[in-house]
Amino acid sequence: MPDMTLRIVVLTSFLGGYQVAADWAARHGHEIVLVVSPPVEAGQRYDGNPLVLGLPASANILITSKLRTVAASVIATVAPDLVISAAFPRLIPAEILDIPKYGAINCHPSALPIGRGPNPARLIYEGDDQVAVTVHRTAAEFDTGAILAQRTRPLPDDLNGPALFKVWQEMLGECLDFAVPRAVAGEPGLWQNLAEATEAPFFTSAEMLVNLTEPAHVVRRKVAALNVVAPQARAEIPGVGLREVVATYGVPVSGGKTRAQVLAGWPDERCTHKAGTVLERHADGWTVQTADRPLRLVCREKAERRKAPVR
Repeated sequence: MPDMTLRIVVLTSFLGGYQVAADWAARHGHEIVLVVSPPVEAGQRYDGNPLVLGLPASANILITSKLRTVAASVIATVAPDLVISAAFPRLIPAEILDIPKYGAINCHPSALPIGRGPNPARLIYEGDDQVAVTVHRTAAEFDTGAILAQRTRPLPDDLNGPALFKVWQEMLGECLDFAVPRAVAGEPGLWQNLAEATEAPFFTSAEMLVNLTEPAHVVRRKVAALNVVAPQARAEIPGVGLREVVATYGVPVSGGKTRAQVLAGWPDERCTHKAGTVLERHADGWTVQTADRPLRLVCREKAERRKAPVR
């Protein structure tokens, strides 16, 4: 791609989605001329925080649910070279897709056509051992456009929700480095194979309740997948009740070790308890026996209280 400054419009409902596009644009000297997001009351955001609270004061922000009329008119006024969407929960109409000089592309955290839909973390929840992302041309239906770039990596060693999200952000930035020049050059991309397509719907309430009698690596993977965007994982702790859990082993502790390393050194007899038994209570959570080994869980409420600033 020739050295040029692109005018970018970002469509997103989630601060993390904006950051993917903003970090990439900053690295390459491109300008985000407008951010479009649905209203908070629409109940379509990926978390509970208004997007505008995390945007720079200099950002031009349009909050609207009227894409064909209001959004399309404003986007046409700023004359973008490219539209980038990330975590945008609405179909983008032709009235918008036809405006940018080099078209519209979407950032999606799965290896499309696998994992179409609003919840690609489901793939990891269900057993995928890789993190994947795709940047594709935006089409009339969700996540169906031609692929411009795709990347995969193994799951992070310290597996938790924030770590997964960080890997997604890094990989999407890498994909944008490759995909945007292709879009500018007019390359069509690789069409998705419909026969390979799978869907990734939101988690149900039952799926958010983690079964502590499963093997430790399964519990750990599910908790991480549930907590990628916002804490959703819950566990029934014996003698305590239902609690939201935000981390499993792999969280740093004193001495430069991790809880995974600490637990791995426990005597074998500590692993003979019935699955689901609380082996030890901590200030911020519990160590629980799973189907095959002890697992350290952190209570969301206690972890957040511990990190709260002193007033």
